[in-house]
Amino acid sequence: MAGELQGIVSSAKRDKTITVSIASRETHPLYRKQYTKTRKYTAHDENNEAGVGDKVLIEACRPFSKTKSYKLVKVLEKSHGTVELKDEVLGQTPETEGEEK
Repeated sequence: MAGELQGIVSSAKRDKTITVSIASRETHPLYRKQYTKTRKYTAHDENNEAGVGDKVLIEACRPFSKTKSYKLVKVLEKSHGTVELKDEVLGQTPETEGEEK
């Protein structure tokens, strides 16, 4: 169906709203150099089922708001989460979270 896009959720902080990033490779017409172009779309997520890093399918629909003209069709692949990795990088573990360095 026309109007379906596949991308990765870059933000899920708002209620019933996700931001989906879609990257595409394009070639410059004059210099023939390839570059990545990233577009962001705001989509309606009725049940708040998508999280950051999930691969999702969205489709065009009637406008929900000024910026939301897409809705979530389905979550294709759930992310494997990086919360633990983020804490390890920051040097914090659940046991040492309240302690000063």
